[in-house]
Amino acid sequence: MKPKLKRFFIFPLIGLLFLVTACGRGTSENELKVMLGSTVVTLDTAHMQDSYSFEVVADCIDGLMQLDEKGNAIPAIAESFEVSADGKEYTFHLRDAKWSNGDPVTAHDFVFAWRRHCKIADEYSFIFDSTVACIKNAEAVIKGADPSTLGVTAKDDKTLVVSLDAPVSFFPALMSFPSFYPINEKFYNSVKEGSYGTSPDTFISNGAFTLDSYIPGTANIALKKNESYWDANRVSLNMLRYQVVSSSDNALTAFKNGTLQVVKIAGEQVEHIKSDSELSKQLSFIPEGSLYYIAFNQDPKNHHGGVLANVNMRLAITNAIDRNSLVKNYLMDGSLPTYTAVPQKFSANVKTGKFFSENQDRYKDYVSFNLEKAREHLDKAKKELNRDEFNIHLLYSNDSGDRITKIVQAVKSQLEANLPGLTVTLQPVPKAEYLRNFSTDNFDIAVANWSPDYDDPMTFLNLWTTSNAKSTEYWSSAEYDKIISDCSTDNLAINYDARWDAMYKAEKILFEQAVIAPLFTNTNVILTSPKVSGIEYHTAGVDRVFKSAKVK
Repeated sequence: MKPKLKRFFIFPLIGLLFLVTACGRGTSENELKVMLGSTVVTLDTAHMQDSYSFEVVADCIDGLMQLDEKGNAIPAIAESFEVSADGKEYTFHLRDAKWSNGDPVTAHDFVFAWRRHCKIADEYSFIFDSTVACIKNAEAVIKGADPSTLGVTAKDDKTLVVSLDAPVSFFPALMSFPSFYPINEKFYNSVKEGSYGTSPDTFISNGAFTLDSYIPGTANIALKKNESYWDANRVSLNMLRYQVVSSSDNALTAFKNGTLQVVKIAGEQVEHIKSDSELSKQLSFIPEGSLYYIAFNQDPKNHHGGVLANVNMRLAITNAIDRNSLVKNYLMDGSLPTYTAVPQKFSANVKTGKFFSENQDRYKDYVSFNLEKAREHLDKAKKELNRDEFNIHLLYSNDSGDRITKIVQAVKSQLEANLPGLTVTLQPVPKAEYLRNFSTDNFDIAVANWSPDYDDPMTFLNLWTTSNAKSTEYWSSAEYDKIISDCSTDNLAINYDARWDAMYKAEKILFEQAVIAPLFTNTNVILTSPKVSGIEYHTAGVDRVFKSAKVK
């Protein structure tokens, strides 16, 4: 999915007092108070990049489809749909639904939003193109062609026709993802340019909740039930209140005193909670399906002499990281050490039932914890670069949870201890600055993560194509691009086994070239009040859904 580029408080007592005060006032019956791991920068679906923003907007807007509690695609705004025999055309029939300002939701709202998204061509525009949704002419529009040529048309107010370049097996589920949500064009044009999605006055809903209070980047977001929602009978919550908490200690304190009813905690607190007979009953481990990894800026002209454009330097780094120690001694939350570009326990083969990354030794010749191999590559890098010492900066978001701080400190310690001559300088910045630096390649190495947008390995593998340059950090491979492109053409799209094998071939190229250094597959440790039920957790798409949540 989406980078969840997931803080520590300088003044934890002040932060805690603010938390108690902010969540304690203005409460109402039947409201749910939930911890959010990071601030929400925007509610404009054409610009958002992180899973927390996706979650909040999904509370407020329905797409064509939604996912049920098992992750299966079911109707939302689209009451039904048909697909052509060749799998290249979908016709969606829209139900009677309204925006929160009373306007009907129409097929034109989807056409406007999709054309706008591709025209803006921001971080997530790739999801429309031939590596994911395969919507006809998406790549051309993203590159500047007339948006009206995009393969989406409103046959009438209630009929949306989508044309694809190739069949996409997971297309219905993909339609539940926020990038494909509609926007009311008339309302969008009525607000000041650049202000859409920045306040309750500049944002409208067609989903379960409406925006009650929101200022971009602040710690509190309040949503209230949308009484005009087409499925309002399903929604029992009157209010959904989010509070950004960046300290796990503060989160646990807030949970114990009832200020928050759903929180995520750090792994080192698990044993303490398990020893508490009451708290232990409220503890759960939720697989997230996201991959944390080290991204390398391979720009040969970057400000540190382009040392990371050297493949041996990258191979030295990826083989010098003890991932088992990382998850056991620092995370302690059930996260899994990972040596693949697709996370563990994600995307099962429909024929064998085995997950795509079942074999974690598949690429052990290229990615492992092997000090002998790491130092061999380092020696080669020193000779090729004619240098014996290196100082590289490790970029990370310092307002996205204290576990990130532990991760970067552990990685720094391991790399400096295991690679003589290498110094790692930590570069903590706020989330918004992190996203800006990461997307413009203004870094050396960075701790990043990606959560799956849909249940297929391609949600990870397409990140490193040349066309998705904001994720490749100057790396490019014509062979890799062709394999990924072939996986979206008619032949491979309909030949399941051949497509699966091709994706493994592509993944191998990533590790031969050390394009990334995978770290771990994330698991969330959640505390949930016994009064709360009905929250849905998904490993692909939007992480949490509160439409069926209840508070006793």
